Amino acid sequence: MTHLISSPHSERPRERLLRHGAHVLTSAELLAIILRTGLPGCDAVSLGRRLIERFEGLRGLLSADAGVLMQVPGLGRAKTCELLAINELNRRALEEDLRSGEALDQPQRVKQFCTARLGHLRVEHCIALFLDSQLRLIACEEVARGTLAQASVYPREIIKAALGHHAAALILAHNHPSGLAIPSQADMTLTRHLKQALALVDVRLLDHLIVIASGAVSMAERGDL
Repeated sequence: MTHLISSPHSERPRERLLRHGAHVLTSAELLAIILRTGLPGCDAVSLGRRLIERFEGLRGLLSADAGVLMQVPGLGRAKTCELLAINELNRRALEEDLRSGEALDQPQRVKQFCTARLGHLRVEHCIALFLDSQLRLIACEEVARGTLAQASVYPREIIKAALGHHAAALILAHNHPSGLAIPSQADMTLTRHLKQALALVDVRLLDHLIVIASGAVSMAERGDL
């Protein structure tokens, strides 16, 4: 007589996913599928739950850098690489949406992309999304790193890049590691100067997004552009 061997607890989420779909699983269970194994006395689901708590949510976990992840008990080289790959695939999927040929008439998609790209960073980074005449994404490039108060963003460099990409418009975005999504005086000054400079070469500045971990605020929507 053949005896059925029950699956280890860490494999049960896979069975549920295949039977009912990924949407029925908790975040910890989805992580368990990726992690595959846990620690002594801590199965993969429990490890997933611990990771979510430690990083204060999925966004914090999936946006953590390799050095931080490698120091976490239960995350070796392989698991760290898998988590980093998932975050990068998510960013690339969002970027594909912006290159899909549809006009950027849905600001929420741009906010999601910029939040995925910048929201987790501990130092200010500034990126520019260069767009064609139909507002499709041509390229996304980092144009500065460090606080904007130190005048690290140079309009002439952004103009040079815009002309190099034959861009008709662009969107600027930078993060506030402080978590305060309110444009500073430096943000306002930069936006005004950049808009004026771009107008001289027939390139429109559509928006300037202030990004924090939980989302992005549009200066255009605030009436600050």
